[in-house]
Amino acid sequence: MKEAFHIISDGSCDLPQELAEEKNITVVPFYVSFDDEHYYKENVEIGIRDFYQQMVDKKGVYPKSSMPSTQDYIDVFMPYAEQGMPVICICITTKFSGSMQSAVNARNAVLEEYPEARITVIDSCVNTVLQGLFVLEAAALRDSGMGCEEAAARLEEIKGSGRIFFTVGDMEYLKHGGRIGKVASVAGSVLGIRPVITLREGEIFPSGIGRGRRRTTDKALELLIEYLKESGKGVDRFSITIGFGYDYEEAVDFRAHALETLQARGFSIEDIPIYQIGATISVHTGPYPLGFGVIEKAL
Repeated sequence: MKEAFHIISDGSCDLPQELAEEKNITVVPFYVSFDDEHYYKENVEIGIRDFYQQMVDKKGVYPKSSMPSTQDYIDVFMPYAEQGMPVICICITTKFSGSMQSAVNARNAVLEEYPEARITVIDSCVNTVLQGLFVLEAAALRDSGMGCEEAAARLEEIKGSGRIFFTVGDMEYLKHGGRIGKVASVAGSVLGIRPVITLREGEIFPSGIGRGRRRTTDKALELLIEYLKESGKGVDRFSITIGFGYDYEEAVDFRAHALETLQARGFSIEDIPIYQIGATISVHTGPYPLGFGVIEKAL
């Protein structure tokens, strides 16, 4: 099938590389650094597994991420402008990064040379594996034969339904990044308390605390169940994924527990894909984020 438009996303989407290639999605990588001097393109110059291994091995060293540059986007947009192929570019929430501004600047630069170019830049209002689900919904619209403008309008309609419910391994990275108060982080380290966090409409909100991993992951699961119930729609109207950091086996066990619980609560769901959370979020959460992404399906 001939494409009606091409899909581009920044690297915050955290889609497996093979899946992005299979769905013909172009990813513009973020950069990551462990020393503030040398920055490497994620999944191009440093693999995500290597990134996590360094985090685990170098405890007390806090990596940083950096957004794609305007030139990075120009390099990706230009070939499609030359072909006359419309583009939808999906970026991480503007509350977390200036990636979208880089994309808008690049679009303006490309339009100076190709005034007829059609480049639609969308603030996804989400990030990480949830952004990946949103990008896959864009691919589903494209593959259904929908045009660029209609697809962009539908994506704007569903993006507000996106939620992430997750927890972290400890407070250290949130503390270092200034995401929580010092007193809370000290209490958390002493008492073994960890936060449960919700992302909605581009921002993060505290959604509870728990002592021990099982309690916080169960809380994330309960938040998902509450959200599905409150929606008044069947679970089949939603795309759901589990996002994990370093520990894949934990994610597999978590999925089994989540499926068993969901099915026992009357939700007809057979499987949940597992995607690895990349550098753009894990520099803030540390190597052990775990939780759900959920968004309404576009079709």
